[in-house]
Amino acid sequence: MYLKPKVKAPAPELIDRTAAILRQNGTNTICIESKCPNITECFARGTATFLILGDRCTRTCAFCNVTHAKPSPPDPTEPERVARAAQQMGLSYVVITSVDRDDLRDGGAGHFAAVCRTLKKRNPTTKIELLTPDFKGKKEALDLIIASNPYKLAHNIETVRRLTPSLMPGSSYERSLEVLSYYAQSHIPTKSSVMVGLGETKEELREAFEDLASVGVQQLTIGQYLRPTPSHWPVRRYYEPQEFEELRLLAKEAGIQKVVSGVLVRSSYYADIL
Repeated sequence: MYLKPKVKAPAPELIDRTAAILRQNGTNTICIESKCPNITECFARGTATFLILGDRCTRTCAFCNVTHAKPSPPDPTEPERVARAAQQMGLSYVVITSVDRDDLRDGGAGHFAAVCRTLKKRNPTTKIELLTPDFKGKKEALDLIIASNPYKLAHNIETVRRLTPSLMPGSSYERSLEVLSYYAQSHIPTKSSVMVGLGETKEELREAFEDLASVGVQQLTIGQYLRPTPSHWPVRRYYEPQEFEELRLLAKEAGIQKVVSGVLVRSSYYADIL
């Protein structure tokens, strides 16, 4: 599926309502922290992607706008606040992601699981997608995530093998594949995401798609990288709309069952359609 960018101006009152609910519950979103280009559209639809475990990350990815600094301890009230906000927003599908918390023994996996359980208790019919870090590949952390039994598990490789060390010095392409493989073995639908325009080649993208399919990833989103600030990784290339359709077909040919591709597509953009 190719998603075209929306051009209709959203109603300000709808945006304000979503922002007010998030503010009243003291919840963070990746929408705001990452300067996502879809924020007004998603807020107008009454949706947002919750960012848990604080708004300060322990890693320094060259493409990401989230602040790198020493994080605060996990807030034990956060699971209830997130669940309450989701209920007030009337969400039937919730995406939960986080900053990297390499300072924590379990990488924050236990907190993820607590948020998932609390969401289920307050919103029993809501589908929950957990978009997680790699937790340094620790199996005990991954087991906590799987045991919380979300509707969908996601972890983003973000880019191709060659660019990973430069773009994400605290991460590993192979480790991300191992995490996705472990998730896929749980038989919970597994998803990943790739940005383009970072300097990759078509053949490298083909390899990435094949790698994802080989470890059991069933769903993939593909979108254009947009530089958050002049200090971030530069955009090497802007892809044409028809090229996103070509990439979608390339990923399907590699064996990925469901693919959403488009200029403004992000991992959690219209996540409920996958």
